[in-house]
Amino acid sequence: MGKDAVKLIANNKKAYHDYFIEDTYEAGIALHGTEVKSLRMGKCSIKEAFVKVDKGEVYVYNMHISPYEKGNIFNKDPLRVRKLLLHKSEIRKMVGSITQKGYTIVPLKVYLKGSYVKVEIGLARGKKLYDKRQDIAKKDQRRDAERNYKVSNLYS
Repeated sequence: MGKDAVKLIANNKKAYHDYFIEDTYEAGIALHGTEVKSLRMGKCSIKEAFVKVDKGEVYVYNMHISPYEKGNIFNKDPLRVRKLLLHKSEIRKMVGSITQKGYTIVPLKVYLKGSYVKVEIGLARGKKLYDKRQDIAKKDQRRDAERNYKVSNLYS
């Protein structure tokens, strides 16, 4: 793996379904020893995870990192609260945005960038039910168009 090679560990597809993602930030994450080994093996889930800002620091809750098999006593709680590492200016910008009605911060991806574990978090605005229906309809139309295009190319 190269210096800037990116390897995706976990992706939060549910966030794109439930929210409009307005802005994204790349954050480091404070981890303990065996958690990094577990992440390198791809044992992570951010489906139920959410991000909170507390006293000028950003934390991710409900991010599940499975315990490392060979870790014994050094393993930490899989669902413990983990601190995200961001610049103060980015945190101030996010706090200003989430004070507006309907905005929240959600984790979108966990990935390895070189030897570092990074979390992509997004400033998100909740979707209403009709927005979700529109997205599903667009996806269906795109799928049908691709299918028709594929079929017409087979017979020509």
